[in-house]
Amino acid sequence: MTPKNTKAAHSDQVSLEFIAFAVQKEVLRFGEFQTKAGRVSPYFFNAGLFNDGVSLMKLGEFYAAAITNSGIEFDMLFGPAYKGITLAASIAIAFAKTGRNVPYAYNRKEAKDHGERGLIVGSPLTGRVLIIDDVISAGTSVRESAALIAANGASACGVAIAIDRQEKGLGELSAVQEVIKNNQLPVCAIATLSDLMNYLHTQQDMAKNLVAVSTYRQRYGVN
Repeated sequence: MTPKNTKAAHSDQVSLEFIAFAVQKEVLRFGEFQTKAGRVSPYFFNAGLFNDGVSLMKLGEFYAAAITNSGIEFDMLFGPAYKGITLAASIAIAFAKTGRNVPYAYNRKEAKDHGERGLIVGSPLTGRVLIIDDVISAGTSVRESAALIAANGASACGVAIAIDRQEKGLGELSAVQEVIKNNQLPVCAIATLSDLMNYLHTQQDMAKNLVAVSTYRQRYGVN
């Protein structure tokens, strides 16, 4: 096996471990859920349910592994309010455990007019800034974050998310592909819809969920 294939196999294993972890914590649930696009999805991912210390620690480690594997070069992390705040902090801690001290920052929804004024909290935005989020739906958060980063004299260098749903956005491209095209930014994900389906293939008691997800992907999925 070549080094490249070894790296890919390790990445696939991490993705499957993350899916299993998300299912165990009931962060990834199956049923019928209406999306922002008005579709009825057979699964739902809510990163806000990683709501204890151990879960958040492991989540940060999964993100750090995916970011490292992606090869995206960055100087600091930015977590858009609100979910991105704890995500960025957990990832910074995960990198610190490996010996890399990564600065991070996040934004306020409204500028503070006293004390520490302004929209940005944490490390000053500088250099190559990696945007952290849970999923990409319409790309609005990425656009706003990239503009805020540029306004502070830094530059967005990519986006890291937990799950790439690999489904059509406004057109034939997925929401992630639209972000890549419209913002000229690379996007890395801990896991994708393909990884979810691979996981379901290994779970005999989830055959019904596999059928539902497969049907949904046939209708709305992209490669």
